[in-house]
Amino acid sequence: MDLRFRLTLLSFLQFFVWGAWLITIGTYFFGSKLGTGEQFGAIFSTLAIASLIMPAITGIIADRWVNAERLYGVLQIAYGGFMLLATTATNANDLYYIIFGAMMCYMPTISLSNSISYTTLSQQGYDVIKVFPPIRVWGTIGFIAAMWITNLTGSKSNTQQFFIAGIVAIALGFYAFTLPACTPKNTISRTASWVSQLGLDAFRLFAKYRMALFFLFSMFLGGALQLTNMYGDTFLDDFRNQVAYGPDSFVVKYSTIIMSISQVSETVFILTIPFFLRKFGIKKVMLFAMFAWVLRFGLFAYGNPEQGLWMIILSCIIYGMAFDFFNISGSLFIETQTDSNIRSSAQGLFMMMTNGVGAFLGSTISGVVIDRYYTFSNGSKDWHGIWLSFAAYAFIIAIGFMVLFKEEKSAIAKPAASAEA
Repeated sequence: MDLRFRLTLLSFLQFFVWGAWLITIGTYFFGSKLGTGEQFGAIFSTLAIASLIMPAITGIIADRWVNAERLYGVLQIAYGGFMLLATTATNANDLYYIIFGAMMCYMPTISLSNSISYTTLSQQGYDVIKVFPPIRVWGTIGFIAAMWITNLTGSKSNTQQFFIAGIVAIALGFYAFTLPACTPKNTISRTASWVSQLGLDAFRLFAKYRMALFFLFSMFLGGALQLTNMYGDTFLDDFRNQVAYGPDSFVVKYSTIIMSISQVSETVFILTIPFFLRKFGIKKVMLFAMFAWVLRFGLFAYGNPEQGLWMIILSCIIYGMAFDFFNISGSLFIETQTDSNIRSSAQGLFMMMTNGVGAFLGSTISGVVIDRYYTFSNGSKDWHGIWLSFAAYAFIIAIGFMVLFKEEKSAIAKPAASAEA
């Protein structure tokens, strides 16, 4: 079997086992009345906690002691086991600990899957820069396919979504054992300081004003990144409770498929990034992303399944710009503004601030705020107010970044060249 096809299958399944439940767990949680918004925010925050802890630990293990593909396989099988266990949860407390265990196993496999692809492609003499991007695109397609299957099989509001993820994850784990060996390199000197051995050199970047400001705003925006993953499908599904629409509304029946437009949009906007970087530079591209989040939330606030359907669709399309422009341009900023000896650690720090600290705060605080200010006594939610509050938050971040962050001229040309490559 062709190596590129095998790695494409790896990428497809890597995100399939996540997309089967990530967007729809809120629909299941609130529809089954398992707990409060605060409890759901805590459950979703486990993604961030795992992102803070596990990637660095598993990276050290794969670098020093265990083949990356074997470690990856074990983690996927364990993740699949937790997913199957999630089908038995009957309350928010049980579900929290199960999802926490699942995320501790799954989140490090994202970086491990990239490492496996990079290593095996290099070993076989492939041009990684040229060959890997088309492989990685199939990860997004896998995420979309899982969302569609969850929706079309009637699994978005029950535990069947966890069963789909669990069975496929276990199969993926065993499949990983058949991949070419990625043996530990153990390139870190035993005489290096413990700071270097743990990859903590990048934290010195906080001593520089521009970099500290960049990481601070990365954390703030990271708080917004998971909000529509948490509440988007639940918001659309909740239209079933309004007499004007009901459970037979197209938006209600196919809410997950509609949300998948966001992932389709991602694949398109990735291709436009080189043009926007050449034309506008990194600061403006990142501002486009921030104001796109304002539109993303604002359009949801006024959208509905009939006259406002175009707003829901447009919001999903804008998501591609909101998500990709910040993540890709931010990564390029790190790539061109840090020394080569700490570049990988700096990229990890960027991800930690967005998907770790920022996502944790966003998940936790949003749950508390929704419970306190936007949930009625009968359990229904003021979605208009929820989305407007999120839009206001993103707007404040955008204005703050525009005023405080100063772009150096050298920071514009370099990333454009990198994107061209």
